[in-house]
Amino acid sequence: MGWGAVSHGSSQPVEAKTKAQGMSHQSDVLPCDQLRDQVIGNQSSHTQLMETLLHLRQTVDDCITQLTTRPPQLDLPLEEQRHNQATGEQEAFLRRVVNLLQSGAMWGLGLQAPRPTLGPRDDAGGGQQAQLSRQLDQLVHQLSHLEVAFVSHDLSNRGIDISAFERSKFQDFKTYQGDKYHEDKNTMGFINLGVSENKLCTDLMTERLSRSDMNHLEDALLQYSDQRGQPFLREEVARFLTYYCKSPARLDPENVVVLSGCCSVFSALATVLCDPGEALLTPTPFFGGLVMGSYLYSKVELMPVHLDSEITDGSARPFQLTVDKLEQALLEATLKGKKVRGLLLINPQNPLGDVYSRDSLEEYLEFAKRYNLHVIIDELYMLSVFDDSVTFRSVLSMESLPDPNRTHMIWGTSKDFGISGFRFGALYTHNKEVASAVSSFGFLNGISGITQYKLCRLLQDREWIDKVYLPTNHSRLKAAHRYITNKLKALKIPFLNRGSGLYVWMNLKEYLQPCTFEEELLLHHRFLGNKLILSPGKTYMCKEPGWFRLIFSDKPLPLKLAMHRFYEVLAEQKRDLRVKQLEDPQKE
Repeated sequence: MGWGAVSHGSSQPVEAKTKAQGMSHQSDVLPCDQLRDQVIGNQSSHTQLMETLLHLRQTVDDCITQLTTRPPQLDLPLEEQRHNQATGEQEAFLRRVVNLLQSGAMWGLGLQAPRPTLGPRDDAGGGQQAQLSRQLDQLVHQLSHLEVAFVSHDLSNRGIDISAFERSKFQDFKTYQGDKYHEDKNTMGFINLGVSENKLCTDLMTERLSRSDMNHLEDALLQYSDQRGQPFLREEVARFLTYYCKSPARLDPENVVVLSGCCSVFSALATVLCDPGEALLTPTPFFGGLVMGSYLYSKVELMPVHLDSEITDGSARPFQLTVDKLEQALLEATLKGKKVRGLLLINPQNPLGDVYSRDSLEEYLEFAKRYNLHVIIDELYMLSVFDDSVTFRSVLSMESLPDPNRTHMIWGTSKDFGISGFRFGALYTHNKEVASAVSSFGFLNGISGITQYKLCRLLQDREWIDKVYLPTNHSRLKAAHRYITNKLKALKIPFLNRGSGLYVWMNLKEYLQPCTFEEELLLHHRFLGNKLILSPGKTYMCKEPGWFRLIFSDKPLPLKLAMHRFYEVLAEQKRDLRVKQLEDPQKE
């Protein structure tokens, strides 16, 4: 069923599916009294909880044994010191975990008196259960990140950093990959509204990629190619960007470099523009995946230009970027001893959805020119502006760039065409020296010849793109966005109502007590426990806890089921906050 055939006020498809799974509800929201206590309030689940607690305790004991018996590296004194210090900290933490597990097990087995009742009977029982639940949530959260902290004697320091980064950033995605939701095969699997993928037009894209003109093989496609990319693809990318970016002059294929994804392009750019330890300014919140590209390979730091959700005298809307904020961030970085080499912008912005006006874009470019800074502009969502009242202006549409040799644009097909698996990203720069340096990364991050051919054929089909794909994609994005925002409005959840991208930036501060990043992460893990993946604001270096990014570019059935799970978690969270207030009325 497509979005065009869906009535936004109906939840029948979800009801039919969930009833088949043994779930009963009359609307998208379950009453609070049908949530956690219906699971905890019977003896079989009680026994299961105790078995889980005891199993966790045994696991922790095994970890302590491993820590205390691991041999140190005698030939590396500094490593030995770091090993001993980390071991002591980890052992102390694990001892605290054991105490928590022991007290939880004693309470569950009836060997420890419950806390005095506070308030009505149902809230009192819920208070004991909610308190233990919160402690276990915190425990699971801490244990899930504990393995990252262990010191390795097989990896280099850089390897340890890379391993820790990978585990901390991609653990949720790995879990999702092993237990994906499927409408028929796995209805209870994870629904991923955290990773930005457009799944709304896979039917159109599958049909187009299955046509006979895509099935072509020749010797050149099976051999090594120019590291910048096949000439036929770079020529087509130049024509494509000239047309869709509304460039005043035909773009030069010699200024195009294609690599395996936009993050690969950004990583290469950061490496050739900056030395290790140098920095790029970037407005936050911003797409956190770029941190991996800048840090792991190039050791370039992304210095945040913090934006505020509150409207002030210098801003007309929430999270507005101004030149004054850029100036302030540059000064602060300089005072810290950081050498800033450039400015990173995302337009349309991810995760906010803002589209920069021509005047604002010119101001940012003039600021960079004053300080001899490079500007990297990621325009990955340029064809995903679905609100007719919003006008996107590419940096390549400007007739005169303030500093063309230091202005570099990135685009790819992952978001606008929903084919992230193709791993395609393109750089356009007027600086031939930069293009040449970035092209050397094609040796490591090139694209297969067969994929390049298919991409070229796709980008050539202007008639299909303009008359079939883009109108349908925009219509489906608009319908999915309207469905999600209507649900958020009904829940009185604040959000940024923008008309671009695949996501909504929403504020869940009301569900955090206290409003801290630790509580934000615990709420994130509560969503995970209900098989729903969202992206917490800290992932985007947002300075204010409580913000989350929600992807709406999914098909109707999984999106409606995801919102059902979303409601369940928020209802449970709200109930626990009420119990928490009854337990400690002195806290606000």
